[in-house]
Amino acid sequence: MAPDSRLSASPAKSGWRAWNASERGVQGCAVPVPSTLLLLLTYLTYLVLGTCVFWALESPAAHDSSKRFQRDKWALLRNFTCLDGQALDSLIRGIIEAYKNGDIVLGNTTSMGRWEFVGSFFFSVSTITTIGYGNLSPRTMAARLFCIFFALVGIPLNLVVLNRLGHCMQQGVHRCARRLGGAWKDPAKARWLAGSSALLSGLLLFLLLPPLLFNHMEGWTYVEGFYFSFVTLSTVGFGDYVIGMNPSRNYPLWYQNTVSLWILFGMAWLALIIKLILSLLEAPRESYSCYPQSSKGNFKPRSWSQGLDEEAGPHSPQPSCSPEGQHPEPSTQVSCCGKDS
Repeated sequence: MAPDSRLSASPAKSGWRAWNASERGVQGCAVPVPSTLLLLLTYLTYLVLGTCVFWALESPAAHDSSKRFQRDKWALLRNFTCLDGQALDSLIRGIIEAYKNGDIVLGNTTSMGRWEFVGSFFFSVSTITTIGYGNLSPRTMAARLFCIFFALVGIPLNLVVLNRLGHCMQQGVHRCARRLGGAWKDPAKARWLAGSSALLSGLLLFLLLPPLLFNHMEGWTYVEGFYFSFVTLSTVGFGDYVIGMNPSRNYPLWYQNTVSLWILFGMAWLALIIKLILSLLEAPRESYSCYPQSSKGNFKPRSWSQGLDEEAGPHSPQPSCSPEGQHPEPSTQVSCCGKDS
């Protein structure tokens, strides 16, 4: 029996077919807004809990380290009017240790406030999002043990929140596509416009505009800010560029909190874009032929595209699917394949 001519659908049609399937999936499992808000509230509460614990455990140790370093620095300057090699090495090791603890060695300023409330909140965000810049880490044993349990619960919670936010974004894109398609009477053009708008608006909001903020607050160039944005949202987190690390600048309280929200929504948007790209790449897979089984055991070929585009009648037989060119035996168990493609 000759294969169905509809099996040779172009990749573009297969891509739109994948869009239609994902759109039907989104419509079939709509997420209520109150549950999303409750999930975000739980997420924020968990972050605040971690912030308070890290703040309480690490802040006293950071203050003690800062005071000790300042005391040692002034003692060194009083005792050594001309530093020799050993004293210089000791000073360098002290400076490195002080920097790791968040202390400032310039002037009379003693701390960069890394373990204050705002700094602890940013550390909590970077922990459960698995960015891990490496510029700051717990120094006390109690904080290290708490960090383990905090990450064990926080990382799965972060994945659930990102999935929910990405699902909401996808719902918004499909909703815009349906409205535009109904107004223009051209669903394909509406889908292209909605998808392109989601891509361009996300690029503008999460990758192109933030470098301007970092240029103003950190003094970085635009390219450095763009590099930091991508490295952060992709959770690579090299740690060569980290916000709030310049001791000569005064950072407002809203700055790190705003960047934390940007990280959360930016990661959700990037995950959505990757998901859409993968759905388009996986669409032109190997073609399948579906064979509805009649009451006499005869099989009639039917393309997989027909299974997506046509609804079966109330009494239509269930299709059995096999790769193109291979026909199942009449006694084969009837099944439907590719339902969740």
